[in-house]
Amino acid sequence: MTAPFSDLAGLRARLCDLPQPDAVATGDARSRNAQLTKPAGALGRLEDLAIWYAGWRGDARPRLIRPQVTVFAGNHGVVTRGVSAFPAAVTAQMVGNFDAGGAAVNQLAEAFGATMTVHPIELDRPTADFVETPAMSEADLVAAMALGWAAVNPEADLLVAGEMGIGNTCSASAIAMALEGGAALDWTGRGTGVDDPGLARKVDAVTRGVARIEGEADPIEVLRQLGGREIAAMAGAILAARHHRIPVILDGFICCAAALVLHRAAPGVLDHAVAGHQSAESAHARLLEAMGKAPLLSLGLRLGEGSGAVLAIGVLKGALACHSGMASFAEAGVSDG
Repeated sequence: MTAPFSDLAGLRARLCDLPQPDAVATGDARSRNAQLTKPAGALGRLEDLAIWYAGWRGDARPRLIRPQVTVFAGNHGVVTRGVSAFPAAVTAQMVGNFDAGGAAVNQLAEAFGATMTVHPIELDRPTADFVETPAMSEADLVAAMALGWAAVNPEADLLVAGEMGIGNTCSASAIAMALEGGAALDWTGRGTGVDDPGLARKVDAVTRGVARIEGEADPIEVLRQLGGREIAAMAGAILAARHHRIPVILDGFICCAAALVLHRAAPGVLDHAVAGHQSAESAHARLLEAMGKAPLLSLGLRLGEGSGAVLAIGVLKGALACHSGMASFAEAGVSDG
């Protein structure tokens, strides 16, 4: 699918007049939930999750049968500052691993019946070092977001956007600090497992990169200045899903940094998204709180790739199986009290 924008003005237009959930389907799903053979509220968040999903799919009794996982990969110029425990070459090596079906996210996608696609984005042309200069040109940013948009299958009934990019936790930390304030140490963790000197270099890079654009309030410009192509692509994919009314499960810290850009650019733009999990990356909980998203899972994951969000597909499938498959009190001949 071709993205419906070719410049920043066109992109910004897609942040306006956003599709809304189907109010009739939402109401009918809520009524159905009240009639199912269980005490009111006994399934907790699973009930809210099913009603939320029903509204976005326009079906009071939905099933989840076509989930899509799309993983974007990009390289970062800031890596030359020693902010990662791994060299930039690992990004391309992991893309090969994804293609061969050997990564954790491949196994989880297969386990939960999701179709997975992988999109390396100009790995031989890393973004610029955001400490010294904008990470991307306007053309690079638009192209990456358009690629993310086009990667979404309009026939999918759920989207998980994942990422791979050595150095991208550094970029995500800078985006979060620029948009939410605070100190670099508040937003910067060990990512792939950097040692203390590596963490100090990472904090320094985030501090200096954000200081370079001090006062910049436009979230899309913050993404251009500090982001990566894979982060921009995830933002484009999440926005495309909103326009297709495809529900989204957000992954970890890096995915949520991409989502935060949209959240600050257009309040309510993430109403079609839930948080799949809270990762072990130190600032992820703060990022979820900033977006008002409560995680479905908290398992100490810090892999990225979309892995935590794919695991949460099982929670959503369970919610929908109960909601759409359970009998009502009348159907089961059970007294409702």
